Amino acid sequence: MSDAPAAGAGIAAPDTERRARIIALIRSRGAIVVLAIAAVIASAVFPYFATVNNFENIGVAASFVGLVTIGQTFVIILGGFDLSVGSVIGLGSVLAAYAVPYGWVPALLVPCLAGAAVGLIDGLLIARAGMAPFIVTLAALLGVRGLDLVLARSSMVIVHPGLFGQIANGTLLGVGNLIWILLAGFALAALVLNRSRFGVAVFAIGGNEEAARMLGVPVATVKVATYVLSGTLAGLAGALLGAHLSSGLSTAGQGDELRSIAAAVIGGVLLTGGVGTMAGALSGVLLLGVIENVIDQIGNLSSYYQNLASGLFLLVAVLIQTGLVRRS
Repeated sequence: MSDAPAAGAGIAAPDTERRARIIALIRSRGAIVVLAIAAVIASAVFPYFATVNNFENIGVAASFVGLVTIGQTFVIILGGFDLSVGSVIGLGSVLAAYAVPYGWVPALLVPCLAGAAVGLIDGLLIARAGMAPFIVTLAALLGVRGLDLVLARSSMVIVHPGLFGQIANGTLLGVGNLIWILLAGFALAALVLNRSRFGVAVFAIGGNEEAARMLGVPVATVKVATYVLSGTLAGLAGALLGAHLSSGLSTAGQGDELRSIAAAVIGGVLLTGGVGTMAGALSGVLLLGVIENVIDQIGNLSSYYQNLASGLFLLVAVLIQTGLVRRS
């Protein structure tokens, strides 16, 4: 009689582990499956969807919010979020426009440094002063957007980017440079997240901040570095957008802070922190890009439907995540 519970526990343990693995697989790879299904359906319905030019258009359009999503994914896994990235995109595009006459290196470097500075301020206020990420990054969103308008003196700064423009609009092996930059960014971010001490620390803090602190993880330093990374990538996205459009737009990036959060969450990154993959986040970015592209191909629908579809996908993703977490 005394052996029966032990035997039952031995049988239940593998079942529990198997179920946990299945749930984790669905959470991390679900967006990839949905992306593939959406692409197949769109290819069957719209004759011009499955073309090289259209796929390149999707990739180029997704590259800017994709770079921001990389940083946003780090921040969400850490247990926070960054609402300032949309305004930093606008700041990056305006600063790039002013820096272009001095060469393509300053046009890339200055926006990145400006974004890093915004991220540093956010990170210090959150990690050192103990302020809530929502309040800090919302204040940065408003403040930086005001700075964008002041620097631009209007809504646009026209430039002639020259070589700088080729960085964003050129091609390599027949594929747009922006797509290569996006893929390289996600590949490098995946290595950092999964193969470095910094990535391990991000997961640890997002999973249980107090436990991470007790294990000797420099919580404050990692938090500040994560927000600096997010701001830097947003500044880079703004610089590349300015090069792509040959202009600095003070209104650039509006709503991209929410799109980046939506893409990460749709890709399986938990808003509670501690769980997420770069492959899933990239799938979320591309899935939103496919949705927007399909709505454009329909032709008689306004851009408002893009926001509606994105919102519905986000709601479904959060509901599925909540159910999976409870089951696990």
